Amino acid sequence: MSSFPLNLHHPFTKRQFLEAGGDPRVLRRRAFKQVLRAVWVHRDGIDDDTGLRAALAIHPEGAFASHFSAARLLRLPVPEHAFEHVTVLHPDDRRYRPEIKSHVTTREREPIAVRGIPSTDPITTFIQLAGVLSLLDLVVLGDALVRKCQISPGQLLTACRESREYYVGLACRGAELVREGVGSVMETRLRLLLVLAGLPEPEVNVIVYNEDGTWKRRFDLCYRKIKLIVEYDGRHHAESASQWNSDLERREEFDDEGYRILVVTARGLFVEPGRTIQRVRRQLIVRGWGDVPPVDDAWKTYFTA
Repeated sequence: MSSFPLNLHHPFTKRQFLEAGGDPRVLRRRAFKQVLRAVWVHRDGIDDDTGLRAALAIHPEGAFASHFSAARLLRLPVPEHAFEHVTVLHPDDRRYRPEIKSHVTTREREPIAVRGIPSTDPITTFIQLAGVLSLLDLVVLGDALVRKCQISPGQLLTACRESREYYVGLACRGAELVREGVGSVMETRLRLLLVLAGLPEPEVNVIVYNEDGTWKRRFDLCYRKIKLIVEYDGRHHAESASQWNSDLERREEFDDEGYRILVVTARGLFVEPGRTIQRVRRQLIVRGWGDVPPVDDAWKTYFTA
């Protein structure tokens, strides 16, 4: 069906298939998969966007991805969500399927195209999700948005403050905690664990240069004035002997320069976050940070004690 007038590698409705002159018996072949009720696709075309394309296929022109679906489309980290989110401009344009959550907006929208799919822009997506994500997940989203979408934390915060969307208060609170240069989701989580516990906020993405101005090393999280480094390490063990030796040499170099490095693993974030807080707080005190406040229990809202 190479000359067929409908792109069968993108989801299509049965009506579209019939109007294009297709034989309905073809859809019973194993080469095709029913994605939603009355929506099909050739199996060779299935990818991460198929569910969203299928949801949009049954909506009128002008519908666009939003909320969780827009974040996934933009390849931003959000918790798993069961529905595809589609926004329309009129209540009658909604289409109902168990797999779809439809939204209606009367606000002016200028959807962007991502891989050919209309979607809310990154900042609007961030503000929309402020109403449903926890503060922790919202800052994870914001840090990734800044990293991937070439938007500064200041631009994000200004846009949130000037927005007339719902949930702008929650969006502003999250945006205030977004930082530039964060390298991973776990780095965000570790930083927020310390901040929500009331500890001084470490600098993010600290780069140390050689005397000749060349790049020497990068620290994920650093209290520069007391030479304290906090790093997340997702490995349970070194991948190889050479990596292990490299890590030892690196840490010896830190020792020679007076740095103290605290390594936090997944256990330190998900099983023993309280111990991680106390480890960092102790080093802040013994290395002479100054006035280190007592631990604030606010962190327990977002991390298992």
